[in-house]
Parts: sequence; C-alpha cells; structure tokens
Amino acid sequence: MNVGIIGCGLIGQKRAQAFGPGHAVVACADTRLDAAERLAALHPGSIATADAGAVLDRDDVSLVVVATSNDALAALTLAAVERGKHVIVEKPAARRAAELAPVIDAARKAGVAVKVGFNHRFHPALRKAHEIWTSGACGPLMFIRARYGHGGRRGMEREWRGTVARSGGGEMLDQGVHLIDLARWFAGDFVQVEGRVERYFWDWEVEDNGFALLRTAAGQVAWLQASCTEWKNTFSFEVFGRDGKLQIDGLGGSYGTERLTFYKMRPEMGPPDAETWEFPGADESWTREFGEFLEDIRLDRQPAAGLSDASAALAIVDTIYKESGFDHRA
Repeated sequence: MNVGIIGCGLIGQKRAQAFGPGHAVVACADTRLDAAERLAALHPGSIATADAGAVLDRDDVSLVVVATSNDALAALTLAAVERGKHVIVEKPAARRAAELAPVIDAARKAGVAVKVGFNHRFHPALRKAHEIWTSGACGPLMFIRARYGHGGRRGMEREWRGTVARSGGGEMLDQGVHLIDLARWFAGDFVQVEGRVERYFWDWEVEDNGFALLRTAAGQVAWLQASCTEWKNTFSFEVFGRDGKLQIDGLGGSYGTERLTFYKMRPEMGPPDAETWEFPGADESWTREFGEFLEDIRLDRQPAAGLSDASAALAIVDTIYKESGFDHRA
C-alpha cells in the first residue's frame, strides 16, 4: 500500500516507522517544508512538499496519514475521503464533535475506512486487560478510575497546543480524550457527563487540568483526570468489577514500565489473589494499530476506534468545556 503523510512532526514520524515491509511512503507534506524533506529523505523515492493537496491528488496514494495540529485534522480527513483514500487521522480527529459530522457522512458515501489514532488500545497491558475483562473473569463492572498526566516542558505555553483556535482545547482534549476512549472501550456509552477543566499553572489560553465524572445508563461510573501539572509522568487505569480488579500502570518510557495486575477476589474475601504481567521494551502500539487497520481495509469492516468513537469522545469533552465556561473555543 502506498502511503502519503500530511504532518511530518513527531506523530507523523511515528506513523511512518510503523509501516511494515511492502508499504511505501511515497509523499510527505508539511507546512514546514524542511520537516517534510527530513521525513521524505528516510523513504527513497518519496517526494516532499508544503502543499497537502499535492499528496491528496496523487493517484498512487491509497492511504493518507493526517497528523497535523487539531485545527486541520477534520478538513484534511474530509478532503482525503472525498478523493477515495483510506485515512489514519491522529486523535482527537477534530476540535469538537460537530467538525466530524461531514467527515462521517463523506466516509460512508465513499466506502473508505477511517481510523482515529487511539493507539493506547493497542498497548499490550491494555489489550490483555480487555481480553480478561471481556472473558467475564472480573464480573460485572462497578466503576473505572484513571489518571494520565505529564509535567510539561519549558516553553510549552508558546506551542500550538496552548492556542484555542489551533488546538480546540487543552489537557482534557489532549490526553483526556485517550482516557475517555479507553473508558468507553471497557464500559460502553456514557449517558451522563459532569466535569471541570481548570488552568492552574500554564500561562496559555487552554486548561492544564481536566476532571470528568461519567455515568452509564446502568449506573457505572468512570472518574478520570488528565493533567499537565503532574510533574512526574503518570498513567494509571483501573477497572473494578464485582469479582476482581484490573490495574494498568505505565506506558513505557518516561511513564514507567507497562504493567498489568489482575486482582481476583477470593470467595472468603480478604486479600485477593494477584497476577502481574510486565511489558518492557519499545512501544509497538503504533505497529499493531496499523496492522489491524490493514485488516479492516482488507475485510471491508468499520475500524474499532473509528470516527464514531472519536465523535462520542469529543461530545463528552464538549460537554465538560461547556460546564466549565470554556465554551469560547474556536
């Protein structure tokens, strides 16, 4: 499959590294031409351009990666699907749910597959946890508790993520949307949304902390916090069933070794039985995600973590922003 990449920063580079043998990056586009040239240089025969349209108009490109700032994600994805291209678009896929409505309609009419980059579903600890969960070993769901955050970096407030018009929001939209997607993956749809976003530290237009309390129709709750004042990078995701608990800590790298612990309740209660798996090594979630997307295309099936999932997650973020008075977004 020939691939075109629009947005050649860190995520575009990660996507390019995830393609296995037999797939060629043939075109790279970025508004910073030097970034496109650096990525194209790693793929012999690939062209570099500052014009995204030059990638979209190529007949030999069948799959497009869209990894730009948030303000361009939905428009570029729409342009790609209208040209009959399959798309991997970086999360959150848009700044708000309404931006995705025409994309969903166009993708359905064009008969193409669009996958949203919720790559956390493909981390091994989360994959194994989901397998255990769906086996019924933990019993019925009670609630989910999760935290995700980093400590920022010097000068971060001057990056595009701190500008409402380009980012659409702050930490709740950035890392928080991963937590929302994972919570929906385990719990299903949420019918009640409460939350707050606050700006405590960073001098920018968006929030640096987001808090969500989500409730399913059956009364199960997900309590989620996303923060870029965590100082020590943290990932913790816990799923509590009546018969057991799944706890995922770390994502590798600066977040610590990825680890899953399954706490199984004993009939007599007391301290549970515990089994732990560790997953050291490089992050292979991007490669696994691409592999599954290829199967989606081959089997003509709707991708898991697709546009509908992104729209549902964004609707939750929209509600939290509105409740918090951040309804001034672009």
